[in-house]
Amino acid sequence: MDKIVIKDLLVQGIVGINDWERAQPQDILVNIEINIELHKASAKDSLEESIDYNAIGERIISYAKNETRLTVEALAADIAALCLEEPLALAVRVRVEKPGALRFARSVGVEIERSKKQ
Repeated sequence: MDKIVIKDLLVQGIVGINDWERAQPQDILVNIEINIELHKASAKDSLEESIDYNAIGERIISYAKNETRLTVEALAADIAALCLEEPLALAVRVRVEKPGALRFARSVGVEIERSKKQ
């Protein structure tokens, strides 16, 4: 399966249950793999047959900035749904991490997979 990959997209947003987590935006790392058929895009050298990863990245940055969630699980599900709104997207894997959320760990997060209903 072909994929479009966005790796280590740094966004800022409110995610967490503690008062200090909700007081101001924090760094959040987002990784995305969107399953897509890319044969036509590569043969035609055309963005029309693909997904504009810049547009997806901007939508995710804006979403994280403007929405607040209690859990990274909910944010990951929201991001997956945004990606699956793309007509050519077949499935998506999303990883959302909060750097420094756990002492002695570089980051803590979740990874989910979602696909379009057939």
